[in-house]
Amino acid sequence: MLQIVLLSDATNALAGVLPGLELLSHKIEVVPLSSPGALKRVQRPDVVVLDGTSNMVAARNTAQALAARDNPAPVLVALTEGGMAAVAASWCVTDVVLTNAGPAEIEARLRLASAKVAEESEDDTLIRAGNVTIDDGSYTVKIGGTPLNLTYKEFELLKFLAQNVGRVYTRAQLLSEVWGYDYYGGTRTVDVHIRRLRAKLGADHEHLITTVRNVGYSFTAGRDTES
Repeated sequence: MLQIVLLSDATNALAGVLPGLELLSHKIEVVPLSSPGALKRVQRPDVVVLDGTSNMVAARNTAQALAARDNPAPVLVALTEGGMAAVAASWCVTDVVLTNAGPAEIEARLRLASAKVAEESEDDTLIRAGNVTIDDGSYTVKIGGTPLNLTYKEFELLKFLAQNVGRVYTRAQLLSEVWGYDYYGGTRTVDVHIRRLRAKLGADHEHLITTVRNVGYSFTAGRDTES
């Protein structure tokens, strides 16, 4: 039996959002999506089922807030057929399910979502920063599950920045930490690798690497202070 939290403002949320869920034998708590402190009431269930049938903006923002937590729970967002077109990797959800899905499909998605997060939580080689997952064991980087093709130094640079979210490093510090103190190349090397990393992160995520004027770079969700 799974511990499930359903985040929804719908009246009679179980029947109105995902009727098939009500036919399963899991323990389900309904928490109003828009109520103050709603997320504080969501401690660490096995799965969060998020109502994406009405307020898509609230659903997306809530999913991103849940994903940013330490040890986040898997999030299964329930959508209508029309809502599927609005979902993107930036939502940071584990899976999606149509509201008219039958209990067998819902059960399978719940089971797979909870198992996937359990496997990831056991792997201490994973570094998570927002929607970016860095696997130090396999030297892979994914954004919302989509892998990036990085060179070894690009990977090491991104990993170092992501391990120190919000901290600003000078180009000289990054050269020392990533390339080593005996590297004879100039700081221009850092700028080139940062530019390549941003290009590979794409327009939706390039802002994660922030330029701090006259100082250096940091990994953050904020916007660049220098164009």
